Amino acid sequence: MTRAPAVAGARAGGMRPRPRGLPADMKIAVIGTGRIGGTLGGKWRAAGHDVVYGSRNAPGSGPGGAPAVGVGEAIALADVVVLAVPGEAAADVIGANGSALQGKVVIDAANRMGRPELNTKAAVKAAAPGARYVRAFNTLGWENFADPVPSAALFFAADPPARQVAEELIAAVGLEPIFVGDADAAGTVDGVLPLWIALVKQHGGDRRLALRVVR
Repeated sequence: MTRAPAVAGARAGGMRPRPRGLPADMKIAVIGTGRIGGTLGGKWRAAGHDVVYGSRNAPGSGPGGAPAVGVGEAIALADVVVLAVPGEAAADVIGANGSALQGKVVIDAANRMGRPELNTKAAVKAAAPGARYVRAFNTLGWENFADPVPSAALFFAADPPARQVAEELIAAVGLEPIFVGDADAAGTVDGVLPLWIALVKQHGGDRRLALRVVR
């Protein structure tokens, strides 16, 4: 049986209501067509959002039949940009597209494993100071996005103007958004990853293991 350990507590979970005032058809560029990007993009398309994939192999079709175009074109078309590429590739994507990222919500789902900082917040802020940064979708395996454990939590950090967008997109995947602070709390979010990895190892490699906050 899949387990969802309690983290803190006193209220059995339930999904947050959809934040008010958000467009039902956000334009989302998912940079990367692997399991994480493909799974997230599919969930957001099912929720009514306009998803395009940014890929080095474009043009063509991405996961689920969504269009795939060049990375720069995908970013230019989007309101929200999701970095779902290998950690070492994220900085190259950011550096090459800094001006295009200005003013957009940038969701950093990449992990730079083995680096002092797992996230690419510093690179985003340097290349695109006007971007609205979110750290999310980096602390659970893609299996939790494809088939979430009921009431499972996803911890995230976000610049204040991007918080509602992040909550909407996390909820659309089927997870409960748990805000831990503004962009400077990205490192706090990153601390959940080694905990999740350790718990997966202790439970026989079950990658659908998730965390639940009890209030």
